Amino acid sequence: MSETKSPQRAVAFDDSENYPSNRSGNRPFRDVLAAAASRRAVLQGSLIGAATTFLAPQALGKPGQGAGKGAGKGKNALVGFEPLSIADATVDQSMPTVAKEYEYQVLIPWGTPIEPGATTEYDGDPNRRPTPAEAELQIGIGHDGMHFFPMDDDYSPVGGKPGQGAGKGAGSGRLGNRYGMLCINHEFGDNFQVTGKSFPETLDDVRLSQAVHGVSVVAIEKKGWRWEVIASPASRRITVNTPMAFSGPAASSPLLQNPVGNVALGTVNNCGSGPTPWGTYLTCEENFNGYFGATDAGWQPDESQDRYGFTSGGFGYGWHLFDRRFDLSDPDYVNEANRFGWIVEIDPMDGTQTPVKRTALGRTKHEAIAIKELRDGRIAAYMGDDQADDYCYRYVSNKAWRQAIADGESPLDDGVLQVAKFNDDGTGDWLELSMNVPALANRFADMAELLINTRLAADIVGATPMDRPEWTTIGKEGEVYWTLTNNGGRQTPNAANPQAPNPDGHIIRTKDLSDGGLSFEWEIFILASSTRGTENVFTDPDAAYADPFGRLFIGTDGGQPNGLQDQVVVFDTTEENPQPKRLIMGVAGDELTGWAYTPDFRTAFVNVQHPGDGNPAVSNFPRPRDNFSIPRDATLVITRRDGGVVGS
Repeated sequence: MSETKSPQRAVAFDDSENYPSNRSGNRPFRDVLAAAASRRAVLQGSLIGAATTFLAPQALGKPGQGAGKGAGKGKNALVGFEPLSIADATVDQSMPTVAKEYEYQVLIPWGTPIEPGATTEYDGDPNRRPTPAEAELQIGIGHDGMHFFPMDDDYSPVGGKPGQGAGKGAGSGRLGNRYGMLCINHEFGDNFQVTGKSFPETLDDVRLSQAVHGVSVVAIEKKGWRWEVIASPASRRITVNTPMAFSGPAASSPLLQNPVGNVALGTVNNCGSGPTPWGTYLTCEENFNGYFGATDAGWQPDESQDRYGFTSGGFGYGWHLFDRRFDLSDPDYVNEANRFGWIVEIDPMDGTQTPVKRTALGRTKHEAIAIKELRDGRIAAYMGDDQADDYCYRYVSNKAWRQAIADGESPLDDGVLQVAKFNDDGTGDWLELSMNVPALANRFADMAELLINTRLAADIVGATPMDRPEWTTIGKEGEVYWTLTNNGGRQTPNAANPQAPNPDGHIIRTKDLSDGGLSFEWEIFILASSTRGTENVFTDPDAAYADPFGRLFIGTDGGQPNGLQDQVVVFDTTEENPQPKRLIMGVAGDELTGWAYTPDFRTAFVNVQHPGDGNPAVSNFPRPRDNFSIPRDATLVITRRDGGVVGS
């Protein structure tokens, strides 16, 4: 939600998330907050029953102490860098700015060949756009969620069993810090930036737009002091036209089949992400509704389509005019829209694997997913549904994940999906979404129909509408951080939310009271509005990553005050009153999103999304300013100059 927007982005994409489609009448979170005192005391001290996260530190000493030469210097041993001041961060926004202890490298901008020599590179020349065929072999646009999967030099990318991820030697030694597979989402790119046209004129225009969406799986290696793209049989692009598989309770549902009998293809609007303990990548489909439209002027959405925000014009991509799959009024493709809105599992080490949509995780506008391993080996997965007045979800597997895989099953196919209800007293309840609930059994024919209509099911059980739940991440003690970006519809201020409407957003911290149990405690970790007027001001929290030492990295997506551009701030969550410290400032018109680490935590990756909102008059990143080149999304490689842990 940057302040300088292309017409398509301003009118359609941003606004869709800020306007609710929830007409359930469920008690909104703002009313819960109005009746509740500040929750900061709820989670202080030891966390009862907290599970350990699978993101364990590797060869870094004791959690909280950082690592490496220079790590932890300064007054604060955990977050000791000197934050960028407002003055520092507003001098030049044509390129990113990092705290003085840090440096960055630009990696894989949109148009980079997925492997050396795979195709020509697109360099941002507005007079020579890539062809659809070229784009299928290039890094896509809209860089967002990502994860780095390390490999050692004796690792075979096609070794091991598909779905098990890391094979022999993967990430187990020193070379895993210099060599691995980077999985990266491509959330969106509007027509004008991608094709140079406000609206598609041919099927080729649509195919180009479709080709730059999806996911990239790319092999990278640090050679000397710089990272480079290298060749690998595991490297690939996954786009809107890549074959997909479905698994879980809804996999064989007639509601996922079309009369024309077309095979399932594609993933789109891939926003946040998360790794699994077994070494695979989960990519999340968010605003999938915006790519559909209707050629029949008389088309009207049904109850389900209305709840997911489908309209006759979508976000203005115009795909439905040339690709029948995306025409909501075409009877041959009546269920095509039901094939989107899922979390997709990708094996980063097997370039031949068909990506799998895991239906047990529900169908929503998934922003991200964070998984932790429970004491008994089961997993709990936490997910936000990014729209004003939508919900927070949890999935708990029925089996320990190692046992499920040994039995030839996926831990993501057999479990219980739940939705959060927040209570006034700082407690909460996980409400089951299954046919065991009488009200849901009376509404839906089977579990498949329920999952395809997850939002409607959550409405029925009385979940708490939230202020745009976005990313989730697991803290060092197993607590969960939820970013709530904003909600312009808030009417009444209160002690916990002093601004109405709520343009700045906040972060919530929850703790399950037992492993997989149905009760949790919650508190407001920080109100972004509380930082206004301070040197470290930030608003609109979005991307989130908690490292195993107690640091919380937050990327922002919204109009920052004081002339600031979107930024990455770092919190020391072990402090009594944690405050944001500005680590990175982005490019004019961009969003900073995604966060990934090498195993030693000395190299981090973060994304510059939609620099200049695609307008060369605003930015030409990563090129120097020339007022000509189309700006290109890219990944930044962040390191400390002294070789220490990033964030310390």
